Amino acid sequence: MFKKRIIAVLILKGGRIVQSVGFRRYLPVGTIEVCAQSLNRWGIDEIILLDIEATSQGRKPDLNAVRALSRNCFVPITAGGGISDLNDITRAIHSGADKICINRAALDRPELIREGAKAFGKQCLVVAMDVFRGVNGKTEVMTGNGRAGTGKDPVRWAKEAEECGAGELLVQAVHRDGAKQGYDVALLKEIAQAVSIPVIGLGGAGHPAHFLEAFTQTEICAAAAGNYFHFTEHSPVVTKAYLAQHGVNVRMDTENTYAEASFDEQGRVAKYPSEYLQRLRFIKVHEEKL
Repeated sequence: MFKKRIIAVLILKGGRIVQSVGFRRYLPVGTIEVCAQSLNRWGIDEIILLDIEATSQGRKPDLNAVRALSRNCFVPITAGGGISDLNDITRAIHSGADKICINRAALDRPELIREGAKAFGKQCLVVAMDVFRGVNGKTEVMTGNGRAGTGKDPVRWAKEAEECGAGELLVQAVHRDGAKQGYDVALLKEIAQAVSIPVIGLGGAGHPAHFLEAFTQTEICAAAAGNYFHFTEHSPVVTKAYLAQHGVNVRMDTENTYAEASFDEQGRVAKYPSEYLQRLRFIKVHEEKL
């Protein structure tokens, strides 16, 4: 049985990592280097770097950002933003990316998915879709950082992307971005059941229970979050410990696994009982190995 993956998303805007709220408001977080080192140290499985200004500004991918990220972490990296042709894919991979994420370019020219998959293998091609659910419950694939409708049905586009050679799908719920209300489980369930390739859910995480809900109620292979790992829970391993205690198969590769931890209503590690702290006095804790 494959382990469920926990993925961090770094939103790049103006050369800095930012917090995104509803695809409208952006608050500064910090540098790529600091974010990468923190996530890498605390047990993240993968990192997705998305340059949200590249396409709208008509420029190429920020390869310096990709290089900075790859120098400071030891987990698979997916790079997206400004990729419009095979040469862009090639340059990003040569700069340190393990996978490439395409969104607008895939919508404009689905043939690019085939070209990238043929050149580097399907496992390198992640097709992202920004999906908005209206008040009537209808969903639509969006473009332009979630501002413009395409008229495309998310399930149909997911199937088309798979047929073109996509290795994974990154499904972001625009209406849940930064809301901390949980993933759009109905959307993820529908898309994951319609395709045979891995689906990554994104948008809405605000509590470890939201990850649990997504993994237990849908067939997604990975859950991604951005703001959550900057402002809510800085340690991915804590979220993994919560999931493991609820029977989700996740990778625990940090020295501290929080196996004996309990969690409060906010999903944070609760204070350990006095008996445990007493025993801890006689346990040698080794320095964390990076």
